[in-house]
Amino acid sequence: MLLAAPKPPIAFAGSHIDRADHIRGNPDAIAALMGPAARLLRLDGLDPVMGPEGGLEWGSLAEASQDAELLFLGLDGERGCFAQVLPGIPAAGAPSWNAMNALEPQELAAYGGARALVGWHSRHRFCAVCGSPTVLAKGGWQRSCTGCGAEHFPRVDPVTIMTVEHDGRLLLGRQPRFPAHRYSALAGFVEPGETIEEAVAREVFEEAGVRVRDVEYVASQPWPFPSSLMIGCHAYADDPAIVIDETELEDVRWFTREECVDALEAVAVGDMGRAFGAPPKHAVAHVLLRWWVERG
Repeated sequence: MLLAAPKPPIAFAGSHIDRADHIRGNPDAIAALMGPAARLLRLDGLDPVMGPEGGLEWGSLAEASQDAELLFLGLDGERGCFAQVLPGIPAAGAPSWNAMNALEPQELAAYGGARALVGWHSRHRFCAVCGSPTVLAKGGWQRSCTGCGAEHFPRVDPVTIMTVEHDGRLLLGRQPRFPAHRYSALAGFVEPGETIEEAVAREVFEEAGVRVRDVEYVASQPWPFPSSLMIGCHAYADDPAIVIDETELEDVRWFTREECVDALEAVAVGDMGRAFGAPPKHAVAHVLLRWWVERG
């Protein structure tokens, strides 16, 4: 059930680029967009190159390397937008948050989509069926095998991320890699044969030993590290007893509404709350916490 509660903007969502699906399968139409007005997104590996004003930096297709594959990202008005896949570009990597925090929401979304697509091409240069090299097709929204002819498409990995409520408190956990004092919503990949609701229940029980019910959808977020869709949910528990899976999490706790409010207020000014540090604003876990607090 979609809950009608206010939510802040979702990071990596709301790109100003029109994906223009009707053009992808038309090589002549794509070629016609490769003129002087076309824009090439400048990337440093998978990181954004920032312009003098702090936004994304775009160049012309004349800058593209001769051995690069050009991906058609879509249209900005009537101008074609492209990114290049260079040989040897990293298939994944840690995000450069300093640069991304400076981007406006629409630009962050445009960059996130490009990063996910460029990374996918870097990881799929060979066919998973027969091992032959693959080549770009449909403007970069497909790769075709040169051996068996199999068609491969950019994939998105669904991940459930969820807050759990019991008696006015919220269940949050922390991984060892988190900054000190930070807690966040539990999360895990959806497995084959599962519904979203089943994945939420399984992950919470596996990681925290808590049984949940009445799973509700709240919000989703594209997460291009490397290419996930975070499906934000909320659920309820009848028994607060916790059994931590220490191979996954360092700690799991229940936090009161007052503690969550304090943590959200603190992170807004770059600080940690008294009880815990809230997830940063670019994470959908932050959206889930704020949604729960504002719902009352």
